[in-house]
Parts: sequence; C-alpha cells; structure tokens
Amino acid sequence: MMRTAGLVDLQVNGFAGIDFNSGTVTPAEIDHALEAMLATGVAICLPTIITAHPDELDQRFQALDAAIAASRLGPLMCPGYHLEGPFLNPSNGYAGCHPPQAMTAADPGLVERLESRLTRPILMVTLAPEIDGAAALTAALAKAGRIVALGHTAADFDQVASAAAAGATLSTHLGNGMPQQMHKLANPIFAQLAEDRLWASFIADGIHLHPKALRSLLRAKGFGRSILVTDAVSAAASKPGHYPFAGMTVELRPDGSVRQPGALSLAGSALCLDQAVRNLVAWGFATPGEAIAMASDHPLAVLEPALKAHGVTLDRGEVEWSQDLAVTRIRLRGIERRFGHDLDLDTHATTDA
Repeated sequence: MMRTAGLVDLQVNGFAGIDFNSGTVTPAEIDHALEAMLATGVAICLPTIITAHPDELDQRFQALDAAIAASRLGPLMCPGYHLEGPFLNPSNGYAGCHPPQAMTAADPGLVERLESRLTRPILMVTLAPEIDGAAALTAALAKAGRIVALGHTAADFDQVASAAAAGATLSTHLGNGMPQQMHKLANPIFAQLAEDRLWASFIADGIHLHPKALRSLLRAKGFGRSILVTDAVSAAASKPGHYPFAGMTVELRPDGSVRQPGALSLAGSALCLDQAVRNLVAWGFATPGEAIAMASDHPLAVLEPALKAHGVTLDRGEVEWSQDLAVTRIRLRGIERRFGHDLDLDTHATTDA
C-alpha cells in the first residue's frame, strides 16, 4: 500500500454523465460527478468551460458556479475554474471541437466580466498567443494572478517565447488541438517543447497521443515539467454511448475515444486521472511515485501562484493505493471514501465526519 496526496486535474469539462458546460447543471449533478472523481483519487479539480459566445459563457459559468457553491463536494474540491477559449486559433485542425465562429481576438475585459458574477475565480485561461492582442492579454491575465496556458495554437518559436516572457507558464494538452499535417520541425509542438519556462500537460490515454510519441514528448519536456491531465468530458467514467458536451453531442466509442458522431477528430476524453497514472507505469515511462507526482505535485505547482494571488488554500487530501495502483481510500476534509476493486460507485463505503 502507498499513501500520497490527492490528485489534481487542471482540465475537466464534465464527468460521469454530467456536463459542466451545459448551462443548466445542478448541485446534485455536481456532487454525482465529484463523487465519481473521488473514486479516481482526484481531490482538486478545475471545472473547465470551453469556447462559446460571451452570453453563453456567462450563462454556463453562472450555472456551474451556483451549482458548485450549493453542492456538498464542490466547495471542497473546486477552488476555481479553467476557461479554455474563446481566444484560440479558429483555423481548421487547431480549433478541435471548439466552435470557431465563437472564437475572438483577445479581450482582457471578458475574463473580468465573467468572473465578476462568480463566487470562485477563473484561475486558468488557455489561449493561442498568435491571435490579435494575445501578448497584452497574457500580461494582463498574469498580472491579475491567473495561470496562462497555450493551446489550440499555431504559434511559432518567437510567439511562444514572447508568450512565456509575458507570463504564460503552461502548454494545454500538448500534442493535441493541432492539424494532422504541419512542418516536420518548425511547428507549435517543438516551439513549446523548446520553451523551458513552460510546463506541459499531456492526455495519457493512448488515444490522444501514441504511447511511444508521449515517451518522446516527456523526454523532451522533462519529467520535472510534465503534468498529467484528463480533458475529461461527460463521457468519462461512463459506458459507450452518446453524451452532452457544451451544446454538442459526443460519442464514447468502444475503443475509448470520444468524438462527435460521424467525425474523425477527438472531442475531449473519457480518461480518468488514476488510469493515466497506471498507463505511464504500465508503459514503463515512470515509477509509481513519478507518475503520481505528475498528477498531483506538478499540477499543484503550476496552480500555486494563482491560488496564492486569490488567497485560496487547499486541503490536498490523502489517497491510499493498492499494489496495482487502484485507489482504495481517499480522505478529504473529514470526508472519507473506501473502495474495493470490484465495487461500483453505488456500493462504496462512505463516511462523512
């Protein structure tokens, strides 16, 4: 048995059938999703809202924020939010499943306007540094104590370096949100790998990145600057089928991939963070301690400046792992959950102190 701090997921769009982007999410649905995340060892997460028009963003954030505030687990597990877009590259291949028609030039005031009506801060913003006004936006966000991440971007080496100089510190799901064909070396992946001021998050499901390609990315970025993230949508911890996501319908296929019906491109993931840990160990890329650090210590280190700037303190909780890296127990601020290998969410032993 091994004990560690709880896992930290910086990018969660939904979970266990619940869509955080619905604009109608309820406290009961938040608790359902977060209970399912506890079973995967996650103690802290950033619910993520993706690209939408300003009025839609406002509605979705307000619904999410109200539901989290009124839930049992939300105040314990969700210190703030991740806004992925709308300041992204709308070009084919870079947009992914984000609606290109809702993408805009940089608007420093939009994040402030959205947050002004929330009880929790927007702690992280993912943007493309090549769009108009991105440098000023990056500097303004960093000055306001937010984490700036690069994603869905065609940025070159100079643009990435400029973004890092302005305060960007992270690459969002590096290797994804990009077209299938790019220059073999002078491309956004190499540009971000070459920037030592950036951490990088990776979706280690074997679908978004081929395992051996991930090994190369990890070697290039270095273990000490690498993070595991899920980019989970409502299809995570669920059975194959159709699920809602930000006004779309996505399909969880039997191979574990999540796509819009009939489409080839991915639309988030069904990955659970404990499975990402197990994958890295099974593939021989990390020891159990290293893989867990990439899903706990490292994302928290990225997040820490924003938490400090907003006066947020966290209980990291404690997770117990079996020899095969299954989560057997999690404790978080008086809440304890115990799990057996063959138990499902409806038969977990639970204790709330």
